[in-house]
Amino acid sequence: MCEDNQTEATMFLLLGFQGLYKYKILLFIVFLLSYIVVLNGNLVLIVLVSTSDHLKVPMFIFLKHLTVADVLITSTIIPMMLDIILRDVKELSVTGCILQLYFFVIFESLQCFIIVIMSYDRYLAICNPMRYNSIMVPHVCLKMIVGSWLLVFILASETIMVCQLHFCGLNYIDHYFCDFGPIVELSSSDTSILLLVDSVISTLIFFIPFFLIIITYIIIFFTILKISSNSGRKKAFSTCSSHLATVCAYYGTLMTIYMAPSDESSFNTNKFRSLLYIVVTPMMNPIIYSLRNHEIRRTLQKMIVNIQIQLKTK
Repeated sequence: MCEDNQTEATMFLLLGFQGLYKYKILLFIVFLLSYIVVLNGNLVLIVLVSTSDHLKVPMFIFLKHLTVADVLITSTIIPMMLDIILRDVKELSVTGCILQLYFFVIFESLQCFIIVIMSYDRYLAICNPMRYNSIMVPHVCLKMIVGSWLLVFILASETIMVCQLHFCGLNYIDHYFCDFGPIVELSSSDTSILLLVDSVISTLIFFIPFFLIIITYIIIFFTILKISSNSGRKKAFSTCSSHLATVCAYYGTLMTIYMAPSDESSFNTNKFRSLLYIVVTPMMNPIIYSLRNHEIRRTLQKMIVNIQIQLKTK
């Protein structure tokens, strides 16, 4: 509860990029262009997988849902970030802030589960190719995807506990979105139970999937080594190289943020580090799969040719 000389805060002020106000036009242009690239790149992948029959296989179906999560997480953060850059600060209700945190947690968690499902798909394709088609049937893939969505909605319910916190006096958040750490730091309530719950849920969402991915790729690595021919090893590795690059990009950015020392300066540093998984990683996934996967490249080239033909006939 708030003390007698304090009033309970109903609004938060997001400060954005303090100290960089004189570069706000440049920042606005950079992040706007980045957002456009993220949207266009991921939407093209979604359209390709949705409209091309030969791409309607488990790996690309999972990729489509990963790109959907990328679009949703950037759309949850970047439009408001652009508004903060132009206005210098952004006033947001406590309820609105918690809602943004809720959806951010959902989409970030969904990325983790889709990535681990994709690693299981690569494990079956390389280590158990004879059973792949019998296991990865459409209704099983659908159950995995629906299960992931349901699970992240359940796990993200920890934000309900954030609703029970009291915020008094200072209501400034030195960030460009409502992240968990800065919100909890502002609370005048006892947050020990909430932090314990957050640690447990973070383990379920991030560390267990990462551990499963590591185990999966160790098995894949030794399976590839057992292949006698160089061409066979090269082909086997190429089938998982795109996903492996995505794993490195995604978990590499998360580790730079969540495994950094927690001190007074870490929140300010993490504000800039978080741009890696909000902007950079969603931008990289379409590039990774376009460059590393010949089926995506071939389908994209065919789509471009068809568009050019339609334009010429008009």
